[in-house]
Amino acid sequence: MSAEHHPRCGDAVDATLKASELSLGYGSGQRHVAVIDALTLALPDGKVTAIVGPNGCGKSTLLAGLARLQAPHAGAVLLEGQDIRRLGRRDVAQRIALLPQETHSPEGVTVHELVRFGRQPHQGAFRQWSQEDQEVVSAAIAAADIESLADRELASMSGGQRQRAWIAMALAQQTPLLLLDEPTSALDLGHQIEVFELIQRLAHEEGKTIVMVVHDLASACRYADHLVAMHAGSVVAEGPPSEVVTPALVRKLYGVDCRLIPDPETGTPLLIGVRRTDERLSGSAT
Repeated sequence: MSAEHHPRCGDAVDATLKASELSLGYGSGQRHVAVIDALTLALPDGKVTAIVGPNGCGKSTLLAGLARLQAPHAGAVLLEGQDIRRLGRRDVAQRIALLPQETHSPEGVTVHELVRFGRQPHQGAFRQWSQEDQEVVSAAIAAADIESLADRELASMSGGQRQRAWIAMALAQQTPLLLLDEPTSALDLGHQIEVFELIQRLAHEEGKTIVMVVHDLASACRYADHLVAMHAGSVVAEGPPSEVVTPALVRKLYGVDCRLIPDPETGTPLLIGVRRTDERLSGSAT
C-alpha cells in the first residue's frame, strides 16, 4: 500500500471515537494557522493505535482535539456518534482519559494519592468517596504493577515507575478510551518496554481502546495494532503496521531511505540500513 492511498478508516465499524472532516489550528481570523485540515479518522475499539509522523505534522494537536482540549475550526470529534462538544465535561471525563506529554503533581504526593485523583470525575455533591472507589484505585495500581510502590512519593521514583503511576491514575478513571501523548518520552529502553507492554496488556486483556502518539516508528510497529501515519496535518497511511509501513512511506515521513525486514519474534516491520535520502545528502553539500 502506498503512502498516497489508504482506506477511509472513518467508515470503519466498531469505532467509538471518530474525527469527521476535522480541522484544527491556532489563532482566529487572519491570524488563524491551520495544523490539521478536513481529517477523517476512526480509532478501532479494543486496539492500540499509534499515531506517527515527523515533528510538527499535527500528532499532538490531533490528540488534543480528540480529547476536547482544543476546539475544532471545522468538522467534529464524534464520541459514540455524538459531537463531543455537546457532551458535559464530566461525561467526557468518564469516557476518555488523557495522559499529556508533560505531567505535574503536587510536591510530596504519593502514588496512592495520585491515583485517587483519577476518581474525581466520579465524585460529586451526592457521591463521595466509597469502598468501590478504593477498590478501583487498588485495581488500577495492581494493573500498572506498582503495588509495592503505593506509599512512595512520586519524586523518589524512576521515570518508568512514575509513568506507570500516571497511567494508573488514568486507569482509575475507568474510561474505555485512553489517549497518551508520547507515553515513553525521555525514558530509557528498559522503562520504555515496561510502559509499552503495559499498554498492550490494557488493550488486549482489559479491552481498552488506546490511542498513543509515538515518536519512534520501530516501537510503534512493534507495540501497536493499528498505525496512523501523518504528514503535514493529513493522514497519509493507516492500518496494521505490517501492511502500511513501506520504504516509500518512511521516506515520505522522515526523509530517509531504509530496508524493511520482519521481526523474527513478532513479524512486525524492522527498519534496517537507515540513511538520509540522496536529496538530503546533495542538499547538505550545497
